[in-house]
Amino acid sequence: MCLLISMAAAAESAGEKKRVVVIGGGVAGSVVAKSLQFCADVVLIDEKEYFEIPWGSLRAMVEPSFAERSVINHSDYLPNVRIVASTAANITEREVLTTDGHLLVYEYLVIATGHKEAVPKTRAERLSHYEAEFVKINSAKSVLIVGGGPTGVELAGEIATDFPEKKVILVHRGSRLLEFIGLKASQKALDWLISKKVEVILDETINLNTISDPIIQTPSGEIITADCHFVCTGKPTGSSWLKGTIVQNNLDMQGRLMVDENLRVRGHKNIFAVGDITNIKEIKQGYLAQRHAEVTAKNLKLLLMGGNESKMATYNPGLDIALVSLGRNEGVAQFPLLTISGCIPGMIKSGDLYVGKTRKHLGLKP
Repeated sequence: MCLLISMAAAAESAGEKKRVVVIGGGVAGSVVAKSLQFCADVVLIDEKEYFEIPWGSLRAMVEPSFAERSVINHSDYLPNVRIVASTAANITEREVLTTDGHLLVYEYLVIATGHKEAVPKTRAERLSHYEAEFVKINSAKSVLIVGGGPTGVELAGEIATDFPEKKVILVHRGSRLLEFIGLKASQKALDWLISKKVEVILDETINLNTISDPIIQTPSGEIITADCHFVCTGKPTGSSWLKGTIVQNNLDMQGRLMVDENLRVRGHKNIFAVGDITNIKEIKQGYLAQRHAEVTAKNLKLLLMGGNESKMATYNPGLDIALVSLGRNEGVAQFPLLTISGCIPGMIKSGDLYVGKTRKHLGLKP
């Protein structure tokens, strides 16, 4: 709860409670909304009614009951926030317009729309989705995974660990897996997958527009047979809706919002951006999005209480640290001066995938 809650309550009684609109209910947006819910009149705009702990989603595909903990209704941890289950369509200097016609006034705005992804609207639908994915995997003898980034590698690890009898094929267009981290970590992940009898095909593509189970032909003519497939390629940045808004000139060539050291959109003193939508030069990871949110929440609390802008916290980009889980007990970890694989990275991440820790951070039982 906000340390300045008594001051915020006094301001509210005087009719001065400031309005904060948060767009996006992912890792960063959810933390900002939770941090400010007793300090301001907070509205969260999210296309879905729940927050999903993203690093638990692949485990839920092989163990659907895992999603009972990783998929959380926004209302469960945001009792003092107005939830608008919609998407933002436009923003002006003081208002946000949603696609279903809501017009929301704000003093401060936080943009946290991350990456664009089609997901079910309700928690019940999301849980049913994972049940269906499990049935698909469980009934298949062979599984094709398209994409060798962290999602593809981790999904291959989950399936290879829980279903060792299944043939798993991973196709990646690059010359190595996990291209966002170093060569050593990439090789360790490849060696582990091969040891689990995962067939890894590099420098190959799959036409996603014509892909059809069970027989798939690559552009080079190679035939791949699989009972089902999962596409684990990168998702587009969730910023296309910002074109034509007051921040359109703050988008860089990759569609990311340019922010200053305080995480404000450049040139806009009352608009912040957090998470993967920012142009900060660092690996895009969940724990860094949480750090963005914490810095932004701290700065907003200061501004909400009329504090001096010169005292706002600054954000320092994260180090090139990465943890990729490989099944339930192993993983590969890259630190600035060390890369390791095996049980130690597995102990750090792979067991509970930080789900209990994240739930506790939201004020819920682990």
